[in-house]
Amino acid sequence: MSELWAFLRIGFHHIVALDAADHIFFLLALAAIYRGRNWRSALWVITAFSVGHTISLALAIANLVPIRTAVIEFLIPVTIVLTGVENLVLRERVAAGRGARHRPVFAGIFGLVHGAGFAGYLKSLFVARVAVPLFAFNLGIEIGQFVLLTTAVALFWALDRGIVAVASATNRRATMDAFQLRLVGVSALVTIIATGWAWNRWPA
Repeated sequence: MSELWAFLRIGFHHIVALDAADHIFFLLALAAIYRGRNWRSALWVITAFSVGHTISLALAIANLVPIRTAVIEFLIPVTIVLTGVENLVLRERVAAGRGARHRPVFAGIFGLVHGAGFAGYLKSLFVARVAVPLFAFNLGIEIGQFVLLTTAVALFWALDRGIVAVASATNRRATMDAFQLRLVGVSALVTIIATGWAWNRWPA
């Protein structure tokens, strides 16, 4: 039990730590396009991402898939950029109530990349037995993701309400545009930052 708890805590702190900002920004970009009424679509996307990173994490730890750390570290911010750009392209479609059915597929593929990144960290802590550390570490990551996404949803809801309140106070019509304003702002910010990360991490 102590080993299970230890690796669960490591997984949790790895996803919520400041040095995991790239994973956090990806989750923000992934969640930014959804509102409360879209929770089913969001659930499918998050599930696909979790399945993707679980698969690649297990394969990498079992040494069934070679990992080149420099390439993975470059690809992680690329997934953020692509997600942010997709948000901007689809914003009007989603605002009109039309979903993006392909998004879970993309999330699953991007999850494979992030899982490889998690594996690189877990391998630095590697022990003789694989099953318990792998399960506990991945469970910790899932719990951390849940905490981050719950916080993000609350933050996005507050931003939407804040935009509406400001618009009402200034007699401007922004009720129907609050979602898109927030979506554009969040997506543009994470895309710009992640582009810088990708540039700096270009593999030699």
